[in-house]
Amino acid sequence: MSITSAMYSATSGLTAQSKALASISSNIANSSTTGFKGTVTEFTSYINKTTTVDEQVGGVIASNTRNVSRQGEIQSSATSTNLAVNGDGFFVVSNETTDGGTYFTRNGSFSTDSNGYLVNSEDYYLEGWKLADDGTVSASNKTSTDSLEAINLSSIKGTPKATSTLGLEANLPSDADTGDSFTTDIEMFDALGNSHSVTMTWSKTADNTWSVDASNPVSSDDSTTTTGTISGFPITISFNSDGSLASATQNGTTVDPSAISYSVSGWTTGASDSTVTLDLGTANGTDGLTQYASGEDTPAIGDWTATQNGYEPGTLTGTTIDSSGIVRATFDNGETRAIYQIPIATFANADGLDSESGSTFTQTYESGNYQLRTAGDGKAGDIEASSLESSTVEMTDEFSRMIVAQQAYSAASKVMTTAQDMLDTLISMKR
Repeated sequence: MSITSAMYSATSGLTAQSKALASISSNIANSSTTGFKGTVTEFTSYINKTTTVDEQVGGVIASNTRNVSRQGEIQSSATSTNLAVNGDGFFVVSNETTDGGTYFTRNGSFSTDSNGYLVNSEDYYLEGWKLADDGTVSASNKTSTDSLEAINLSSIKGTPKATSTLGLEANLPSDADTGDSFTTDIEMFDALGNSHSVTMTWSKTADNTWSVDASNPVSSDDSTTTTGTISGFPITISFNSDGSLASATQNGTTVDPSAISYSVSGWTTGASDSTVTLDLGTANGTDGLTQYASGEDTPAIGDWTATQNGYEPGTLTGTTIDSSGIVRATFDNGETRAIYQIPIATFANADGLDSESGSTFTQTYESGNYQLRTAGDGKAGDIEASSLESSTVEMTDEFSRMIVAQQAYSAASKVMTTAQDMLDTLISMKR
């Protein structure tokens, strides 16, 4: 090998180690970047035959590769909308709220912007499937990113729910006299979310036998205004000699005391008619109505509890995200509703993705086509809320690589200076 050939080899070494140092520098700079995937430098030797004899020039080629599929450490976060993928896959994001490009990232540092969209630290919008009222995906084709939309939390409005179940727990005083009556009030909501009050009258008609009647509902704001017509009452209730609930009779027919149906029609609010299932407890049980002595000089209904499932329109108070990617909105009226599902995109070769930025990627021929999956399904990892995936950069590894690169660079530069000295010696021989 000639002196100039040695210089060419040393130059390739300098170039390769410079590239390695650039990789190390980028990794160290991004050691705290959420979802960042560190790069490594791979060296490949090459030999260039310069003559037909046997003189060969040796050198090296360096290329930086990124281990995109490597899992970073999951760390907890105080922000509930911060997300991490624990396992394979990527969040689907877009650079626009509508008609934007499709990208893939592990950077789950999502927070709500001024318009209510979930956006991460690189200004990419989180995409998800919108859910119908029954919790199913609205889009017909879940396999395409066209079925996704930017998740917006500010557009979520609370919806009312009509009362459809009413459960009662109470003790009717066995020491009351036949003919004694007691009243209790219950609240119920119509389909438009208006609150109404219904007065129930409990009358002892014989030993171990009671009758309950209900008045027409009135407005909760104005007890003088009747708002509907109730039907299905009165109901006869019988108790066993041990105070447990025995049976119930409605319109002369024995009915299941845990599933008695009554209705309200003609709501003056314009709401549709209501049908309610009344649960007084299990026959021969004590989980609903009982009849024990009150122990008071003036007997009264004790331990009264009424539980109904209706509510008025609520105000959004927060969101929660579970491991399957379901985004649920919670409202101040107690309503909880599933509104979006966050998909996970997987690839046959995630390391073949092309870097759009430090932690955002685009699909390539080498990566293969994306597959949209629900979190935890097949190859897709789980989603962890209030968490972030840390950078995969290990500082100890980077400093070790830096030392090796520095020494190799110094050695290559020494070859250059030695070759220069040899050339100088050769030239001086002519003198």
